[in-house]
Parts: sequence; C-alpha cells; structure tokens
Amino acid sequence: MTSPDEQPASDLRRVRPSAMTGGRTRPTHDALEIETLVCTTSVGEQTPKLTVEQRAIAALCHDLLSIAEVSAHLHLPLGVVRILVGDMADEQLVMVHRPTHGDRPDLALLERVLYRLHTI
Repeated sequence: MTSPDEQPASDLRRVRPSAMTGGRTRPTHDALEIETLVCTTSVGEQTPKLTVEQRAIAALCHDLLSIAEVSAHLHLPLGVVRILVGDMADEQLVMVHRPTHGDRPDLALLERVLYRLHTI
C-alpha cells in the first residue's frame, strides 16, 4: 500500500483545465467546431512566449490537424484545446480553417481525413 507521499509522478503533474485557460470556459472565437482544421503560422513557430500547452499545439500543428485530433494527441480536454487554439488564432500563431456548412460534407476535408487514416 502506498502513502499519499508516494503518489505516481503523473498524479503530481496534473493541472486543472481552468489553470491552462485562465479560468475561461469559452473560446474568444465564436464556436470553434471540433472538426476545425489548425495549422501553425511562421509567427507561431518563432514566438518564444508560448505556454507549454501552446508550444505543444504549435509543434503538433505543423501538419494540418483538427481540434479533435489535437485534443487526442495531447490528452487535453476538447474545451481547453478550443480555448487555446482560439487564443493562438487571435495572436496569428495558428490559422484555423473552419468547415463549410451546407448539405454536403466538404470533399477536401474528407480527402484529408482519409489520407491521414491511411498514413497512420
């Protein structure tokens, strides 16, 4: 049996989601959908003033990824990623490509998703 002082290292590094977002629960951008695609800009690659989570997003999004994929890769809640990506978009650190709304799914988006599934 372990004492409270002998907790695994992963438990000691847990950060509350609200600490990553400054207590905010909504992104500054109006409703970033989970299928919104994100890619890092040249400014985002060179900025030294990023938080740990923002650095991870910038590094991960050299390839075009959806907010849902970023969330899964970084093991962060979707809401947190939406807020962080919205903040980064406001500072031109990332570009967001929102899906087009209509009766039919965006063919380019579907092709990118299928391509990513085949390369995994």
